[in-house]
Amino acid sequence: MPVKTSIKNQLLAVLILLGVTGPAMAELGDYGFWRTLGNLVNPPAADNPVTAAQRQGDYPLLANPPGFNDGFSPGNYYAWQTIPLAPETGAVCGNGSEYKFFVNRVPNTSNTIIYLEGGGACWDYESCSGQTGIRGARNPDGIPDDYMSLTNPSASLVSPFVVRLNPLTSVKTQNWNMVYIPYCTGDVYSGDKVAVYEDPEGEAEPLIWHHNGLRNTRAAISWVKDNLQRPKQLLTTGCSAGGLGSLTNYHPTRRDMEPNRGYMINDSGPAFSAPSGADPEVYPSVLLQSFIRDAWGLDQPNGPLEYLSDGLPLMNLNDLGSLYTALSAELPNDRMGHTHFWQDLNYSSYSYERFYPEIENAPNQAAKEALIHERWYTDTERLKGTLSNLNNFGYYLPWFRDVNESHCTTIIEFANSDIQEAGLELDDFVANVLNGSGAVMQASESDQQADYNKPFNPLYWALDQLL
Repeated sequence: MPVKTSIKNQLLAVLILLGVTGPAMAELGDYGFWRTLGNLVNPPAADNPVTAAQRQGDYPLLANPPGFNDGFSPGNYYAWQTIPLAPETGAVCGNGSEYKFFVNRVPNTSNTIIYLEGGGACWDYESCSGQTGIRGARNPDGIPDDYMSLTNPSASLVSPFVVRLNPLTSVKTQNWNMVYIPYCTGDVYSGDKVAVYEDPEGEAEPLIWHHNGLRNTRAAISWVKDNLQRPKQLLTTGCSAGGLGSLTNYHPTRRDMEPNRGYMINDSGPAFSAPSGADPEVYPSVLLQSFIRDAWGLDQPNGPLEYLSDGLPLMNLNDLGSLYTALSAELPNDRMGHTHFWQDLNYSSYSYERFYPEIENAPNQAAKEALIHERWYTDTERLKGTLSNLNNFGYYLPWFRDVNESHCTTIIEFANSDIQEAGLELDDFVANVLNGSGAVMQASESDQQADYNKPFNPLYWALDQLL
């Protein structure tokens, strides 16, 4: 489409939008009518670029060399822009290919959502190469340029948070700038280690794998600072690996982006309490966490955990679960939330199945699931207790949803991630985090049958076939 025609269409859309919603809908970060019109012709320049000091240190904000960035023209508002990152930024996918992320801009606000993609984890040849499928890591072959097209709905249509016209769910981030950070390193956006994984069959060459998630995230934030305006409101979120990545990276991301209001929602990526050396019968996630600390280089001197905990005096490097209390204390005016299903069978399987022989060798699937859920309940109850003491860090824990192994409450739509006994839907929790005041909502479902009594959902069935 010619640029002039595209601008005319966008101008008409903005005029209709402003005419329908009126100024009463404006909130912190929104531009006025005339500035919005001006932005359609002359997009606003970055007003909070990376400083010289921020380009130094162990995990600096490094820039693409001149001419490497894809340019932005006003005709591309409301479209996904592919942002390739040069090796000079420190960014690279797990297989060594070019890392890229995606930006979808609007002309009428500085407010921004940073969405971290979900997609498993890996720590050996089978899981990092893609052989283990759903129990491996996403995008083992890297990120294509057209990743956000409708031909890849698991990204472009993944969540109401980043789908502008979702017919089932409305959330205010649909009117914000969107930054979509894809996942291709298998380390929940937190690792920093080059690993060599041998083929257990001895048939293929060793796999050289870059657990480079932390540096990729830093490089994306650097580009955003150098090219977009400072957001008045910022939400960092994601599901599964992206949920955990949004949690671990929240403090440095918020510090660098400098929003007036900061929000974080971790969907189904809990960092359960598991002190180093703890009894697995008491802290079921300790075996997984002990393993990934080494596999992803988390504990190396001046490494990821030291960096991510910088500025968080209550963070205990020997217990990842202390991150919740540390964030709450350091950012008392931010509103943060955690959500997952009690019956999650995806993240929970990653957490326990390969680390407990009695689970891996269970006589049947029902017995295996019961052993997984038993440990998941233990970890979830402890997390719930921790969050219960934090006014600005809420939780929302529904029981079950018949799609994606009851994993990720915020994908597809929000309505069926409900707590029926309390008359709550996930929309209520999200709105409370983003718009509420006072203590953040804390809600948990105890009814273990109501969700199973819902009628057959053909949409969920079709999505599960695709998954």
